[in-house]
Amino acid sequence: MKVLCIGHATYDVVIPVDSFPLENTKNRTMDSIYCGGGPASNAAYLLGNWGIDTYFSGLVGDDYAGNYIEAEFKSVGVNIDYFVKDKDYKTTKSYIIVNSSNASRTSLACQSDKKSITDISIDIKPDIILIDGHEVELSKKVISNNKEATVVIDAGRCTDDVIELCHMSDYIVCSRKFAEDYSKSSDIDIMMNKLNSDFKGEVVITLEDKGCAYYSDGIKLIKSVPLSAVDTTGAGDIFHGAFVYGLINNWDMYKILTFACTTSGLSVTKMTGRKSIFPLNRVEDLYNELRRHNFY
Repeated sequence: MKVLCIGHATYDVVIPVDSFPLENTKNRTMDSIYCGGGPASNAAYLLGNWGIDTYFSGLVGDDYAGNYIEAEFKSVGVNIDYFVKDKDYKTTKSYIIVNSSNASRTSLACQSDKKSITDISIDIKPDIILIDGHEVELSKKVISNNKEATVVIDAGRCTDDVIELCHMSDYIVCSRKFAEDYSKSSDIDIMMNKLNSDFKGEVVITLEDKGCAYYSDGIKLIKSVPLSAVDTTGAGDIFHGAFVYGLINNWDMYKILTFACTTSGLSVTKMTGRKSIFPLNRVEDLYNELRRHNFY
């Protein structure tokens, strides 16, 4: 089964600090961590690492950061036939300050003028397409050319482009921020009912440390795994990768979401998004333990 992930790729610099720095002060840190990032990009990395036939299409610069991301994909077997390195574009860099006292994160993205992939032809027939709202025209083209594919959107931002792509998706797995902005409410019932009435696809709302919500004969909540967080960077991206893994295995929605919550919950116990992806057998062990103790 082939999975095609389309979207944003970044080069992340994660800087852990004991407490968030005050403005106009000098601060020293003993460590910094470097890795690729981006919603669909992180999901692709997880799927490749877990042995899935995965392709990634996104834009980076022909620079050190772009080469680093390319090498990461190759290291886990992600196919990069549709990965574009543009000599006239600078890879987006995200500088992420992680407060180790409470696992909060503050991100500064350094991005070149917006540029999209326009001249690439994707000739594979993916079974699942995961999009993150970036590379909008390419996403629409690939979806239109693959009517039989299952489309999953990681909807993080409530923009007109993302809303249009939601209407083209079979699964809308959105952030709480998207749901609140779209429904103009912070009430989970209103959010879920609005999204369910407007979109044809199944809706899942991720709730960060509160787990996630979905609809099955009423609104159901899946609780998060009670693990001590040190860094939440990329946890949502990792959730989406695990969600796709569950679709590949034809699991029911409850198992997909509890497994995805387990995967993302485990990830916050390590620093950085991509480097906090645990091997599949570790996630399975924790998931099975949670099931034995009737947590899920």
